[in-house]
Amino acid sequence: MADVLYRRKRRHATDSMLESALRYAELGWPVVRGATPGEDRACTCDRMGCPDPAAHPVTAAWGVEASTDTDTIRRWWTASPQANIVLPTGRVFDVLDVPREAGVMALARMGRAGVPAGPVAALDARYLFFVATRSPMDEDEWWSCHLDCVPEAVEAMPGLRWHCRDSFVLGAPSNLPSGGRVTWIRTPRDVEGSVVLPDPIAVLDILNDASEEFAVPGA
Repeated sequence: MADVLYRRKRRHATDSMLESALRYAELGWPVVRGATPGEDRACTCDRMGCPDPAAHPVTAAWGVEASTDTDTIRRWWTASPQANIVLPTGRVFDVLDVPREAGVMALARMGRAGVPAGPVAALDARYLFFVATRSPMDEDEWWSCHLDCVPEAVEAMPGLRWHCRDSFVLGAPSNLPSGGRVTWIRTPRDVEGSVVLPDPIAVLDILNDASEEFAVPGA
């Protein structure tokens, strides 16, 4: 009996990751397989001291491989059922990534001001705000950052990352080394079933103010 229950739980976990990847593809959001937390270390990749444990693609060719093709996605997650889900940014959406405290405050302020928040996800101490992607002509006006960016060191907007072209984020329900998971605070689809990605500048203004209030002095 215990073995049957174990197999059911294992199958449910597999379906959850695969079905989530397929739901992203249904939205038109490309996905690619990510690394996972290891049993004896934070990440299953071969890199010693991985700078972003279990939060990066399994291959350096992720930008080319990312896909919405259901057959490809089924093949990937059938071969690696526990693989995390990586969502490339700068294609369908950008992501503004802020400390959790700033994200909570910003959501409250958006609600009071009537500013649409769009999809919002949480992972450990960060909130991810999904917004409309920028036009290529805007490339030089802002910045894209991932592993090459220490958020607290960005003087203009301390604590805030902007993931756009050539960057990526983890998608729910990816597993984290802390034992937690990426979760949706506000799901991609609204009450009418549509996906609404708000204007990034309107969201950025509120996130910037909230992030400044939680910036570490002297950072």
